[in-house]
This record gives sequence, C-alpha cells and structure tokens, in this order.
Amino acid sequence: MGTTLQAKIEQHQRHLMNCRRCVNMVPPVVTGQAVASKVLLVGQAPGDKEGLMGKPFAWTAGKTLFKWFASIGLQQEDFRQRVYMAAVCRCFPGKNPKGGDRVPTDEEIQNCSKWLDAEIELLRPQLIIPVGRLAIEQFMDVGKLVDVIGHEFELEENGNVIDIIPLPHPSGASTWHRMEPGIGLLQRSLALIEHHPAWQALLNYGKSE
Repeated sequence: MGTTLQAKIEQHQRHLMNCRRCVNMVPPVVTGQAVASKVLLVGQAPGDKEGLMGKPFAWTAGKTLFKWFASIGLQQEDFRQRVYMAAVCRCFPGKNPKGGDRVPTDEEIQNCSKWLDAEIELLRPQLIIPVGRLAIEQFMDVGKLVDVIGHEFELEENGNVIDIIPLPHPSGASTWHRMEPGIGLLQRSLALIEHHPAWQALLNYGKSE
C-alpha cells in the first residue's frame, strides 16, 4: 500500500512540475520532496530564489522557519524528508512594482488549488500546518492573526478529520512573529505541533528499526 501511495505521489508531482496554467507566474514549479507523510506544510508561494534552489523555503524566511521546527525536534533536512511541503501557489508570482513579491490573483490561487486538493486527497494528512495569512485563508476565515495563531482547528475532508495548526509567515519583513503577542502565540502553535501525534510519529521515525 505504501509503495502504491508513493508511486501516486511521484506521478502527481510529475504532472505538477509541467503545469504552466498561469501566464503571469514565473516558472519553474517549486515543490517539496515526494514524501508519503501524514504532516502537510502549506506555504504561500515561492520567492525568486526558490526556483533556482529547487526547493521551498530555501532562503531567508526558510532559515527562520526551520529554526522554529528545530526547536521542537526536527532539523531542516529531516523535516524535508519527512513532511510533505506544498503551497497555495507553486510558481514565483514575480515582483510587485511597489516593492516585495506580487500577491497571487484569485484566479491563480484557484488554478493551483487543484494540486493542493489532490495532495490532501492522496496523503489524507492528520496535521496541516499553513504558514502565513494566504495559506491559512485556504482553510478558514482569518480576521486577525491573533485569532488563529496559537490555536488548533479541525477540518473534515472526505471523511478524513484533519487538525490545522497555523503559523505566521517567517518573513524578515514581518515584525508580527518578533513582538508580542506574536512571540507568545507562535510558541503556543509550536507547542501544539510538537505534541501532536503525527509530529511525534515523525520524531520517532526509524527509532524502532
């Protein structure tokens, strides 16, 4: 069964890598490793460095993100090998003339949503970790980040109950996670992830072999 699932994920990613539906997006498609994981991380969209590096969260924001996960027991390389890394949009949206990266349009988000939906159906994850407002909004309404960071939510998809534990975006341009109440709420979210059974299973992966 595991081999069959692995083959399906690899086939899914081959199709994903060839996607060019959004004319204003800058390829290549960026995605994580084809991991048959019960933990799914959902980012927003790759930056301009991720396409060159060939993996998500490969630059400054990634350094912060992986420090967070290292603090609850999983170093970057182990994380990449044990957690399926997805995103709301998989190509670099391009630069905003006014500064920063362009925010994907509703149409681009909709175009890419079929890939995320397929991954949720294939993996049937027990835990989804959406990172940043755009990612969190794909699963719930977000008024203020203080209302969702530090909390655990439940989602049912095709009979599969999934826990959702949101994180703020680790961007260096954001001060939210570096000042209160963001600091404390981030730590609460990380504690919830650390104690989640699916995360504990990742930490114990291979120890009994």
